[in-house]
Amino acid sequence: RERAIMAAQLLRTPLLSTAVIRSASTGTLEVKGPLSFWGGGRVNPLDTKKAEPVYEPATGRVLCDMVPCGPDEVEQAVKNAHAAYLKWSKLAGMERARVMLEAARIIREQRDEIAKVEVINNGKSITEARVDIDVAWQCIEYYAGLAGQHIQLPGGSFAYTRREPLGVCVGIGAWNYPFQIAAWKSAPALACGNAMVFKPSPMTPVTAVMLAEIYAQAGVPEGLFNVVQGGAETGSLLCHHPMVAKVSFTGSVPTGKKIMEMSAKGVKPVTLELGGKSPLIIFKDSELENAVKGALMANFLSQGEVCCNGTRVFVQREIMPQFLEEVVKRTKAIPVGDPLLDGTRMGALISRPHLERVLGFISEAKKQGAKVLCGGEPFVPSDSKLKGGYFMTPCVLDNCRDDMTCVKEEIFGPVMSVLPFDTEEEVIERANNTTFGLAAGVFTRDVARAHRVAENLQAGTCFINNYNISPVEVPFGGYKMSGFGRENGQVTIEYYSQLKTVVVEMGDVESLF
Repeated sequence: RERAIMAAQLLRTPLLSTAVIRSASTGTLEVKGPLSFWGGGRVNPLDTKKAEPVYEPATGRVLCDMVPCGPDEVEQAVKNAHAAYLKWSKLAGMERARVMLEAARIIREQRDEIAKVEVINNGKSITEARVDIDVAWQCIEYYAGLAGQHIQLPGGSFAYTRREPLGVCVGIGAWNYPFQIAAWKSAPALACGNAMVFKPSPMTPVTAVMLAEIYAQAGVPEGLFNVVQGGAETGSLLCHHPMVAKVSFTGSVPTGKKIMEMSAKGVKPVTLELGGKSPLIIFKDSELENAVKGALMANFLSQGEVCCNGTRVFVQREIMPQFLEEVVKRTKAIPVGDPLLDGTRMGALISRPHLERVLGFISEAKKQGAKVLCGGEPFVPSDSKLKGGYFMTPCVLDNCRDDMTCVKEEIFGPVMSVLPFDTEEEVIERANNTTFGLAAGVFTRDVARAHRVAENLQAGTCFINNYNISPVEVPFGGYKMSGFGRENGQVTIEYYSQLKTVVVEMGDVESLF
């Protein structure tokens, strides 16, 4: 009976057709119908009373409604994922790889459509969104393949290790890279033989459903990648569920702590990718042109809504005037506006409250003595359809001190704080004086100094003479309160599997008894 009810609820038509996406422009797309996905199709919610509006950041209009999943729905999604895991985990690595490569191919094929929907739901520029979707398919392609280890013991006996899947893994995503995070979490999980129940941010519920449809189309067992919509309550149900073997979360430190606490009750391993307040150190011998470009890339990608951004820019005193002049000139020239236009370099922030929060940080900075060199104000583009959008001008703050709120706390918006320094020793100490440790950067022509500084910075990723470069082949993750565990790179296999040692005796047992 339960199966019959579920089958009746399932919608196997795509959430958005290619034609609908292609004909959409800013302010026109409407997403209708259910957004949760399990058992190979979209699922009608049991209770629509708690529906929440989801906004298009560029216009401020309602894009769709997100209905949170309750206990019964979470139960269905997890059980369904577990059944799929039992089938998937028994396949050979090559068989799993074949399905994952097909999913990567479909994403490549639909790249422009997925990127367009991402922009409409998230507000970032189309140029950036296309890169995000490319990174997503590259990630899935990268994880298509694994192996164990064989150890020879004396007398023909031997031991070997097996990397075995964990079971049903939960992925909890953030709103700044909705599709990419869903791929970063699901690719290694599926490659290791697990199933995943993914909960996107309630603010960006749409493109994860498209990823679920793509996995289904590629041929994964029904239920292998499920999408459960909702906020904190739904997240809590997932973390506490006895059939969930692991939780991977991207988001804020306070929520990360709660997830760790909830998962501890069931002794579930967690991967946490939390906030940052990363330092970018620019020495006087830097190639100034590159340092300026690096500082802009470290602060203004995705409207500054990036956890690893280098928002504390330390500049050696001797070159501060030239650096500021060039950075301000280029920041003022950043085209802000309709994120679906190819010429746009900065779109809209995620929501009205978030925009107000970012602007609040800037007024607080002014009160504490910082000087606004440019930007930092609400922005209304000339196009009338964007007048309700959540836009602001990118901001550069001078006259900052280490004890200011804008230098200590994560703003998560297009705000660069610039601080002078004199010596290498001093700047390393100041750079490390934070509870965060996600990323760091250094610009210098001195090779020995570059490596010395990278060694001494307390951060999970250090960039030398560049910033915000994250290829899927290398691990990404934090030190200190920026979290633990890694995403991307081979090491991530260890976070989505468990190690079994098998010892095989080929002779007789030597007994003491």
